[in-house]
Amino acid sequence: MSKYKKEEKDVFKQRTQELLQQSEVSIWIDTYDDIFSDFDHRPYVERAISEDFLGEAKRFSKEKASGKIQLKFLVPILKRRKEVEITVKKRLHEHFKRHHYLLEEELRKNKNKSLFLTILGFFFMGGASLITLFENSNIYLKLSLVLLEPGGWFMVWIGLDNLFFPPSGKKQEEEFYHKMSGCEITFHGY
Repeated sequence: MSKYKKEEKDVFKQRTQELLQQSEVSIWIDTYDDIFSDFDHRPYVERAISEDFLGEAKRFSKEKASGKIQLKFLVPILKRRKEVEITVKKRLHEHFKRHHYLLEEELRKNKNKSLFLTILGFFFMGGASLITLFENSNIYLKLSLVLLEPGGWFMVWIGLDNLFFPPSGKKQEEEFYHKMSGCEITFHGY
């Protein structure tokens, strides 16, 4: 391989790495209202974030390489207002951080519930094993065995399934909000 081709290959690899590290998302908006819900006419500080905007942000964030995301809003020059941009940045960061926290808590609670269910299932199966040791013809013991054994297996199965495979939609949503909670938000005129 010639020296020229090797240098060309190295430049290509370096340029590819630079492109992969770029995580800029540019969104064209006509007004700041495009970021917020059309049905909510409160001030920007309290206003709900638009589902359309969140959907687009999720789509863009999936396409970008991992790393810190730069969210760039392109606003008509004549409509730019610095004080509104500061409020919008603050509001977006608050929204992303709050939802990230809520989803993290929900996933943590789901994990704890799954762990509890698994442990309870093992206790049920242990109880069923103890009943089989007595081999008594007592109808109540046999009925307890019929209830405890499948119930224990079911709880262990469901608990371990939820523990190792949490709901994928929630995990993906938590990852999105985690990415966006640390994003850099800028406004530029066009």
